[in-house]
Amino acid sequence: MVTPPADWFPRRGEVYVAQLDKKRPIIVLSADFLNRRSLNVSVVPLTSVERRRFICRVPMGRGTAGLQRDSWAKCDGVVTMDKSSVLFPPLGTVPARVMIEIEQAVKIALDLP
Repeated sequence: MVTPPADWFPRRGEVYVAQLDKKRPIIVLSADFLNRRSLNVSVVPLTSVERRRFICRVPMGRGTAGLQRDSWAKCDGVVTMDKSSVLFPPLGTVPARVMIEIEQAVKIALDLP
């Protein structure tokens, strides 16, 4: 594990490994103005298990944002976790077009307009 710089904070759209139910990649969802000061961060967990025809799972191909395998963003499983559980450094950053799909799927999962 690499020690992060003193001014580090996880940024929206970055992909990290974190300890949830097990070590798994996560996408930072919460806004940077919160991420900078808060002790917590809201994230979308990723899974390597495909769920066909499930509108709340956004596919992310191997290599996207530094992912080692094909993955799906579990937009129905948003979690707020302690920032100290996010393992530095980031794997990568989600492309803007994919982040838009994730935002839309989270809105559907949470029944937001």
